[in-house]
Amino acid sequence: MKLKDVIPNPDNPRLIKDENYQKLYNSITQSPTFMKLNPLKLDENLMILGGNMRYKICKELGWLEVPTVIFTKKDAEENNKARKGQDIEEATYLEQCREYIIKDNVSYGYNDWDIIKSDWKAESENDKFNEWALDDFPFEVETVDYSDKNKELNLNDFEDQKYTIKLEFTEDDYTLVKDKLEQLKQSPEKILYDALISL
Repeated sequence: MKLKDVIPNPDNPRLIKDENYQKLYNSITQSPTFMKLNPLKLDENLMILGGNMRYKICKELGWLEVPTVIFTKKDAEENNKARKGQDIEEATYLEQCREYIIKDNVSYGYNDWDIIKSDWKAESENDKFNEWALDDFPFEVETVDYSDKNKELNLNDFEDQKYTIKLEFTEDDYTLVKDKLEQLKQSPEKILYDALISL
């Protein structure tokens, strides 16, 4: 699509500045075909839903055309059919466009640094991740010694001191435990203490 026909979103909530902007600029200049894999996402009025910063850089570089994908009212209808089938409230086309603007900027995943360190060793050693804007790569991984964590407890060590015990639950179990604690109207510490003492 012609770049001059694309309308930047005046309410774009996503900003990048300085060093990260330069990294995106470098990424597009070094690998322009990646734009085909991650085109600008537009609404039917050709306003950007996703890709405002890439648009800005392409304009700065003097591009005349950019890859695009258009989110249509027909797409919104398909989404509403899916929502209806899941008993979820339907949304108008405009509501879905606004929803997409936010969802396009959400990072749902996380990086498995162990896999990256082992399978991407050359890139990590040559500072490629920083160049590619993967700024939170932990180049130095601290090794923690847990060998003393399972030693037998001496109850005398607990006099006049307060300690914390961390418990981990699945989301469902957490909700169940939280509800039960609220019903019992006692502190979690008292409930746990009484339960353990009664064993």
